[in-house]
Amino acid sequence: MKKDLKAWKDPTILLSSIGISSIGDFIYLVAINIIVYQLTGSAAAVAGLWIIGPLTNIVTKFWTGSFIDYRSKRKVMVVTYFIRAVFIFFIPFAPNIVVIYGILVVLSVAKAFFNPSSMTYVTMLVSKDKRKRFNAIRSFVSSGAFIIGPAIGGSLILITSVKTTLWLNALFFVISAILLLFLPKEENINKDTIPALTFSQVIRDFTVVQKFMSNNKYVSFIYFGFIMVMIFSFAMDAQEVVFTQQVIGLSEVEYSLLISITGIGSVIGAMLLSLFSNSLSIRSMIVIGLMMTTVGYVIYAFSWSFMSIVAGFIILGFFNVFLNAGIMTFYQNNIPIEVMGRVTSIYQLIQSAVQVIFILGVGFVADFVSLRQTIVTLSLIMLLSSLTFSVLVMKPTKKSFYQEEDNTNRS
Repeated sequence: MKKDLKAWKDPTILLSSIGISSIGDFIYLVAINIIVYQLTGSAAAVAGLWIIGPLTNIVTKFWTGSFIDYRSKRKVMVVTYFIRAVFIFFIPFAPNIVVIYGILVVLSVAKAFFNPSSMTYVTMLVSKDKRKRFNAIRSFVSSGAFIIGPAIGGSLILITSVKTTLWLNALFFVISAILLLFLPKEENINKDTIPALTFSQVIRDFTVVQKFMSNNKYVSFIYFGFIMVMIFSFAMDAQEVVFTQQVIGLSEVEYSLLISITGIGSVIGAMLLSLFSNSLSIRSMIVIGLMMTTVGYVIYAFSWSFMSIVAGFIILGFFNVFLNAGIMTFYQNNIPIEVMGRVTSIYQLIQSAVQVIFILGVGFVADFVSLRQTIVTLSLIMLLSSLTFSVLVMKPTKKSFYQEEDNTNRS
């Protein structure tokens, strides 16, 4: 028992850091939307917030992996947390929307470095046999932040002001960074062997990633398949407000309640998954999570009332945590640590590019075809894709890719 508790000490600290920063993310999301709207009075300016992240990823992901894989992942995470804290603190001092957008670009770049570093560091810190449970608990932490974060953000804005809320929000990232300092480095970095971040080095690293994908076609195909299937959900989410209010006829109060109910469904699903994750295989988590999430979107697409759309959102919220925990564990178990930063960055680059294209494409199509028909078509394509994807995941000959035992010694 003592040995098991000791083995979970570092992952618990890491989960605490991730949880606090996730709450900070949602507080920031509430505050930044309000401050941009107050400053501009423009819905288009607020909508622009959602496109900054993917566009920044397209520019930065070409080279972030080349930087991350040769440096301390923990240090990169700590530095990006502090950068986010500093720039969030200075948002209230921004004189106009141009400066705010500039700050948001910096924050997006910091997050572009953080995500691949975090994925790699988690893989190094958590042994293979504990990753599934860790990811299940992480889903619970993230889902809890989805509920707690906006509530804290809204309360702070009500009690104080948007500016004060952003200043306090910066503290969440400072605390997250400090917690990471208590964790081991997990790697010995020889500064003399770190290559210079040049164009030729980035090209060489692209070749390394390409070679990995060629030698690991099934792993690459499964993860790319997951990205493509979930792109449909992202495209539907981008039209969520318009669809629920203009097509279904929900009021703003009903829409807010709907989001809260979805969050509660996610928390319950994540809590149950964290308790019973050892009873489910990685393949089961992926297939059940994907199919039921897709069913939720299909119900959402054909909804005609508040109660019917609630049913769809509860289902997709509940089972989405199964899918995310399962696919993350699969990814961590099959991507070598030494190239994970570069591979993750390239995958996220492709994902961001496709997201931008899909968002623009769906918006364009919706101008010529009814939004109901667009959402229904997307949900049915997602259902068909999910069925095909699930068959590939469950192929008996691919069972070895979903093993959970740690048969190798970690350095």
